[in-house]
Amino acid sequence: MNLDNNLDKYAELAVKVGVNIQPNQTLLVRSPIECAPFVRKVVKHAYKNGAKNVHIEWSDEECSLIKYLDAPDEAFSEFPSWVSDQYVKIAEEGGAFLTVSAQNPDLLKNVDPKRIADYQKISGNALKEWRSYMLTDKCKWSIVSIPTEAWAMKVFPNLEAKDAINKLWDAIFKCTRVDTKDPIKAWDEHNSNLKEKMDFLNNKNFKLLKFKSNKTDLVLELPKDHIWLSGASKDPNGVLFNANIPTEEIFCMPHKFKVNGVVYSTKPLVYGGNVIDNFSITFKDGKIIDFSAEKGFDTLKNLISTDEGSHYLGEVALVPYNSPISETGITFFNTLYDENASCHLAIGSAYKSCIKNGDSIKEDELDKYGVNDSLTHVDFMIGSQDMDIIGETYDNKEIQIFKSGDWAF
Repeated sequence: MNLDNNLDKYAELAVKVGVNIQPNQTLLVRSPIECAPFVRKVVKHAYKNGAKNVHIEWSDEECSLIKYLDAPDEAFSEFPSWVSDQYVKIAEEGGAFLTVSAQNPDLLKNVDPKRIADYQKISGNALKEWRSYMLTDKCKWSIVSIPTEAWAMKVFPNLEAKDAINKLWDAIFKCTRVDTKDPIKAWDEHNSNLKEKMDFLNNKNFKLLKFKSNKTDLVLELPKDHIWLSGASKDPNGVLFNANIPTEEIFCMPHKFKVNGVVYSTKPLVYGGNVIDNFSITFKDGKIIDFSAEKGFDTLKNLISTDEGSHYLGEVALVPYNSPISETGITFFNTLYDENASCHLAIGSAYKSCIKNGDSIKEDELDKYGVNDSLTHVDFMIGSQDMDIIGETYDNKEIQIFKSGDWAF
């Protein structure tokens, strides 16, 4: 009974705070079939809050695995245009998108990495127009996660499946504030706290940030007229939404050509159904010039080789080490959670909302402003308990932003 009640509160949170559905708005929900009980509650709350129509796009990991193992090579060189056309049409009409992320981190570990890389490129290109709506906040979108057996057993391998799922539910309810008396009010307060940090960074207008830990040593410059954003964004009608539930980050874009140094991962990265772990990346003039990985080297190589833009960064995000997610002590093997437990960077496209008048910058002028463009956008975690971050202003003043992994102000 308690689980069902929390599940209902979680669905309401996804609808009211995540995509913040409005009267007569269309909602597209993308979800694994294992998460059907949660999706049904989302549909109920969406209609209760005035949605005009709710469309469901189901997926099944086992079918995806069968395709990767048994389908002909031609299957990975095309993407159904009716899918991308549908997404764009819904975005054009002001619809919202909710994605339920519950991937088995090891799903594709025995699949030819080339097949995965090929399909990532094809799908990335096919969905580029739709993704542009999200990168510029022209549509409302949100991501939430639901425990599945495969994911829960990866996180808690020493437990029985049922116990692992229940323990993961407990962690999710804590991290999303669903375990509070009034989750929606808790999120209003949380978004206000994030805004305070966002306003501080924007008021200081830093020229560059220096990241320093036991391993990481990176200097990252920011474009002129950059804008720091927090978890809550606004669509073209000024309606707030939270793209990630949970979220603990304040984020911006690095200057495409002004990142130098080396960073080390502090949490595993799940990409393309494979785990990349204990890796480092070296930058010179913004470009990745070297990398290593104890696990998942080929997967990391394929990610970086997606296109020209995947050799550069598109996001820098600040997350305190003492965030609720980090304090669970859990490695979630799910980027939505792990990125909100740690400062992180993203390989690939920048959010154009992170620079003044970003949505009006033409594609052939992006380099001029230091804005990266790519078919991909993949976050990886670099924050640690010993991470210090120094901001340098345009008048050469240095201000401590992070001290020993946490906000210094």
